[in-house]
Formats: sequence, structure tokens, C-alpha cells
Amino acid sequence: MGKRRRVAERRRTRPAVLGGMIAVVVGGAAFGAYALYGGGAAADERSAATGGHKPVRTGPLTAAEVRTASTRFLTAWQRGRISEAAAATDDPSAAGRLLTGYGKDAHLTDVTLTPGPAKGAAVPFSVRATVAYRHRSKPLSYGSSLTVVRRASDGRPLVDWHACVVHPDLRDGDTLVTGASGTPPVRALDRDGGEVTAARYPSLGTVLDGLREKYGKKAGGTAGVELRVVRGKASRAAELSDKTLAELSEGTAGTVRTTLSPALQTSAERQVARRARASVVVLRPSTGEILAVANSGHGFNTAFQGSLAPGSTMKIITSSLLIDKGLAAADRTHPCPKTVTYGGWKFHNDDDFQIKGGTFKASFARSCNTAFVSQAKKLKNDDLTRQAQQVFGLSMNNWAIGVPTFDGSVPVQSAAQMAASLIGQGGVRMNPLNMASVAATVRSGTFHQPYLVSPAVDHRTLAKASRRLPAGTLSQLRELMRYTAASGTAAEAMSGLGPDYGAKTGSAEVDGQKKPNGWFTAYRGDLAAAGVVQAGGHGGDTAGPIVATLLRTGG
Repeated sequence: MGKRRRVAERRRTRPAVLGGMIAVVVGGAAFGAYALYGGGAAADERSAATGGHKPVRTGPLTAAEVRTASTRFLTAWQRGRISEAAAATDDPSAAGRLLTGYGKDAHLTDVTLTPGPAKGAAVPFSVRATVAYRHRSKPLSYGSSLTVVRRASDGRPLVDWHACVVHPDLRDGDTLVTGASGTPPVRALDRDGGEVTAARYPSLGTVLDGLREKYGKKAGGTAGVELRVVRGKASRAAELSDKTLAELSEGTAGTVRTTLSPALQTSAERQVARRARASVVVLRPSTGEILAVANSGHGFNTAFQGSLAPGSTMKIITSSLLIDKGLAAADRTHPCPKTVTYGGWKFHNDDDFQIKGGTFKASFARSCNTAFVSQAKKLKNDDLTRQAQQVFGLSMNNWAIGVPTFDGSVPVQSAAQMAASLIGQGGVRMNPLNMASVAATVRSGTFHQPYLVSPAVDHRTLAKASRRLPAGTLSQLRELMRYTAASGTAAEAMSGLGPDYGAKTGSAEVDGQKKPNGWFTAYRGDLAAAGVVQAGGHGGDTAGPIVATLLRTGG
């Protein structure tokens, strides 16, 4: 309904159970009392005296320690003993503030906490409470979890404190508040006038939050009374929007029309749901209109706000730079050795392949890393940064699409890091929105800042690029991408979509991941799209089918 997402609500009539103990009513108040396990808290505190001091406990936590520490915390929180609950954590000050605000600012009462079976040191638990504010009340239920850790100074088991213990949508520094929302709800519409809701399009929950925050006061609605997450400084820096958890009284929604295509959005939702950690964006190159955005994970909008190394899809921008400077040409012979050393780093191709006597087009289509790194010595440290900013409109933090975005980062680097940035590693960071825009810029010949809400709605100024690619560079760049779609690493995914098309694959290595992030960006006609599957493997096999399906849907 164009509103921020809500936590599911339900009533339970049976008493809460904690580790086999029944939550009971004490003195007529609607909160439970828990019996501690084993010998209770006192037993847990006892330590054998050796030489007049208490030994520091070390080693993995036992099941009994996890059980006792979690029970101590949950019991105190439920009974309203805030100081006692806070003392059961490893950050009593932060815990005390948030737990105090749980009742005072969020107006949550009748709290019942029911733990589930521990999984190692992690203890899941359910929360049932009542939101009560100025003669209005509403039940609230949700699930959360805590983790028990051993304090280094004395080995005591304590709850590892983070705001998400109180509610999974909280980040450290956030608070819970119940009251007049201040921001009226919005009713979002797609480009055809249909209503856009998180129930219909699960990926759009964060987008709807952003639309409400930006347009709620401008769209003609009136505020309601609600329980909401109010973001702190760290969350604001990450451009996370406030989030509604429950409404006690509905406001009147204003209307905001978006550029989303219902057919493409439906297809995008379906495609990302088939893979874990997948994200995709579809644009119209001629205008910059965003036609679809979807993420398989719904808690964070990676498609718009992700900050990931784009791997070899960055070679589109690098190729435009090399062609501009006369360091490469599509049909000119170009080196692609097995390895190249620059700045003390040794750069490899996938499986150490090489292309002897091949063209730059062949190196681009097969995604030869050394073909690009070999040119680093002929470039200035800021050349790639300037190309990304001036031609592709990236890395200037000035996009205004209608909701929060990360607009790419191509920092000035030197030595090995500069060479790595040429192949989408080093300090370069992008997301599917950024890379869909790169493909769209190649297709249209000029940068059109993507947007989800027409600038005519609020008269905002869209970002501009300071220059266009020369006609010769643009023609060769399209040839590179067309050849890759027809005969290179993107050919299998793009099969049957030609001839008016182009594509580039990418794989980005990430520390700690067994498989790289797989990237794919492409255009067909007046559509451009980009996707990433994190820890999925090669882009042609993972993100490629997602992007290609959407190009077919919109074609």
C-alpha cells in the first residue's frame, strides 16, 4: 500500500515456555517469571577459590553457560529489570539505553520472551508485546536472537550486545519510537498506474521506505501513529530509511508514481528468487528510467546501495579510456600474455590462458586481465577516475533517483592498486544500478542519470556527465560488447537476443569466499540491465541468465 514494511503480528493464547518453564502471571501483571536453570545465577557466579583469586574461565562455552547467561538476560528484560538485563551483556551502557527506550519511547508493554533451542552460542527467541500509545494499542510479535560470548577479563558468559538483539531491524545506534510518524505514508504506483506494494513485490520494501521518507511530506498525505525504527548516525550514513514496524492508526497516503514496469518487475522478482544473494536492475537507456529492481535478500537493497568490486564489467569503462588514448583499438593486435607484473603484483588470467597475436576485441570478449593491466604504465593515476566521472557520471555522489543510492566509487590509486582498478578490483566499487547505467551509456551514446521518480514531481536536478565519448570510441566500444555477446564469455546467456545487443561478464574475487561474485551487464534495443550473484561463480553462468531473461521479457 506504499507503506513501510511491517512486522507480522499474531496473537497466542497459550503461555510462553522458556526451556520447559512456564511463563506465569505475577501480581496480575501480564509478564512472565522464569526459573533459572541448574543452580541458577548464583551457581553460575561461583568459582572455586585458588590461591585467593578466581581463575579466568577460558575455552568454548558450555551448553549450561549459554543457557544460564541467556536466561539471566531474558528474565530480567521481561520483568522490566533494565539494569539487571543490561549487566548481563558485554555493553551495559548501550544495552541499558535501548532497553529503557523499549518501554519509555517505544511504549511496548506486556513483554513475553520465549527462547528456542540454542544453536551453539546462539539462542533464538520470540517476542510478544503490546504497543500502547494514547488510548490506542496493538499486539506485536516477532523473532530475534542473541549470542553468548565469554568476557576476556574474567571469562564470564555474557550476551554479546548489539541493537539487533532487541529487534532484528535495528542497527547499533538506532532506536524504537512510537508516536505520530511525522512522515505521511505514500501510495506508490508503477508506470501503468498499478499499485506497488511489498506484498506484491517483496524486493521493493526498502524502496518503498525510501519513497516515503523523501516524498511523504510532499505527496499530500497525513501522518498516522506508528511504532518505527528511527535510524541513528551510522545507519543514516549508510542511507538506510526509517522503517515502520506497526501502525496504531493509519495516516492518509499521498500518491507517488514511479517508472517501474509491472511486467519487468514481476519477472525480476521471479529471477532473483531462484538464486541466493542475487540482485538486478533494468533501465531504459534513452531516458534513464528504472524499469525494475530486485534483490533475493530483502533486508538491504544491494541493487541500489551495494558497494562491490565489479570485476571485469569495469573493463567497459577501461576500454573506453584505452581507445580514447590510442592505447587500444578493437581490431588492432593487442598483448594478452599469461601474466603481467606491475607495482610488485603479479596479475593472472583465468586459468593462466594467453592469446597469441590476438586483437583487443578478442581480449575483451574473453576477458583477458593482462591485456588491460599491461597498459597501466602508460596511464596517469587519475585517468580511470576522470573517465568514470566525466563520461559515465559515476563516483561523484550526486545521483538523485528518488530513493537512496550508492553512485559508484573509482578512487584515484597508484601502483598495483591502480592496475587492479583497471579490471574492476582494487578500490573500485559498484552495484547493479551503476553497471546497468554503464551499459545504458554505451547503448545511448550519452549518460542519462537513472531515476525511479520523474524529476518533474519535485523539480530536482539530475546529474550530468561533462562529456560524451568520441564517435569513433563509442563505435568500437559497441563493437567490443556486441562481439562479446555473440562470440565471447556472454554468448551462451545472450543466445538468440541479437543482433542489436552487447554484453560484458565479470567475476570479482572476494576475500573469504570460495567462489567469486558473478557479474553481467548487457543491453538490447532500448533496454539495459546488470546483475550480480554474490559468491555465485562466473558471471556468464550466474547473473547472465537473470539479465538475459529480463532483456527478453522487455524486448
